[in-house]
Amino acid sequence: MARPNMKPIVLFFLKLLLIGLSAPQLIAGDETQKFVYSGFASANLTLDGTASVTPSGLLELTNGTVMSMGHAFHPAPLRLRDSPNGTIQSFSASFVFGIISIYDLSSHGLTMLVAPSKDLSKAMPVQYLGLFNGLNNGNTTNHIFAVELDTWQNAEFGDIDYNHVGVDINGLSSEKSHTAGFFHDQNGTFENLTLGSQEAMQVWVDYDREKTQIDVTMAPLNMTTKPKRPIVSARYNLSAVLKDVAYIGFSSSTGTIKTQHYVLGWSFAMNGPAPVINLSMLPKLPRDHPKGRRSWVLDIVLPVGTAVVLLSLGAIAFLLVRRHFRYAEVRDNWEVEFGPHRFSYKDLYHATGGFEDKNLLGVGGFGRVYKGVLQKSRLKIAVKRVSHDSKQGMKEFIAEIVSIGRLQNRNLVPLLGYCRRKGELLLVYEYMPNGSLDKYLHGKEDNTILSWAQRFQVIKGIASGLLYLHEEWEKVVVHRDIK
Repeated sequence: MARPNMKPIVLFFLKLLLIGLSAPQLIAGDETQKFVYSGFASANLTLDGTASVTPSGLLELTNGTVMSMGHAFHPAPLRLRDSPNGTIQSFSASFVFGIISIYDLSSHGLTMLVAPSKDLSKAMPVQYLGLFNGLNNGNTTNHIFAVELDTWQNAEFGDIDYNHVGVDINGLSSEKSHTAGFFHDQNGTFENLTLGSQEAMQVWVDYDREKTQIDVTMAPLNMTTKPKRPIVSARYNLSAVLKDVAYIGFSSSTGTIKTQHYVLGWSFAMNGPAPVINLSMLPKLPRDHPKGRRSWVLDIVLPVGTAVVLLSLGAIAFLLVRRHFRYAEVRDNWEVEFGPHRFSYKDLYHATGGFEDKNLLGVGGFGRVYKGVLQKSRLKIAVKRVSHDSKQGMKEFIAEIVSIGRLQNRNLVPLLGYCRRKGELLLVYEYMPNGSLDKYLHGKEDNTILSWAQRFQVIKGIASGLLYLHEEWEKVVVHRDIK
């Protein structure tokens, strides 16, 4: 008789053995509510978002995509109270996690949480860690307790640094937090642990019903025993937070840095210590970057910084060009031979406060007249800014410059200079503080009444000025705007 082939049978039993080792081990029924996962290859977890279980048995909460989040829950609910009006029972949990990033910086972190529902679809990624959103963060109606492993410092939540462990109640402003690490049992010294170091670490979370105290302890995976001193110890009565029935699980999120968050093993128990996780059975973290991680300074800050520098240079160039065109002027060769001093548009612009309406003296047939004070000499001036639709064109403008600039008579307002800019025609006169004659003759605001002697002097002055223009100067100038 031929000998039967035992290889398929052996493989079958080996497969059953492996499934049994990686499956959750429920102990003593539903009353004690204990479980332990030494790997998640055959675990029946409730997953959503980017969460998945890898072929090797790793619980991958985020898969390296940016602005993502993932959730994983133990399928069975927890009965947290032993009687309807009782307080929340003591519980303990432990888990092994690892954070992988191609940079020496990761985002944003993960949490172990207890919530009234497995539905966190309204939560947001990035700084909200897949737990809350901008509207419900901090609401007492959330009924959520969480321990955060945060690798990003958010000032809005009062984070102490970019590498900390915190106890959260209904929101992300931690009740208590501490830089990630552990205290040595021998001498009590603190040793820092980097959450995003690509190394597996173990965390213990304990709630004492009698003391209403939450303790969080962590250690590197190569430590065989749990440190005696927790890094976070917070007094808080969870009976005022958690519902009678709740679910325990994990949440995680990423921001702009591609990061993978893993859970390797997990255990939980009510009214007793969490079962010990068999560390020898845990799957290994992936080692996708054997040559070491790249610096986020080179890959992120450098491109962003370059873009900022280029944008800044562009903005500076734009402002310089804008400034140039704001004060740009028109200059022609014929202007050299004329006597009146040419003012820069920039000086006139600042002298009149940018031609503000409060400095407007009046509006004539040829344009608006503004009062101004030259910044350097403090000389008061009047600037006639010929409007674009004025009938007085360039020819008349030049004639006025040539003619009035040479006039010398005490009854004529001296022309101090001019400016040309983008079709704008500007004449600069000496400022007459007493204003126009019509205000004294017809104005209602000023109660000053001119005597007949004063009126006679005014008439003589006007006549003298007109005589000078019409007959005494070398050229005949017809003046049609007497004020």
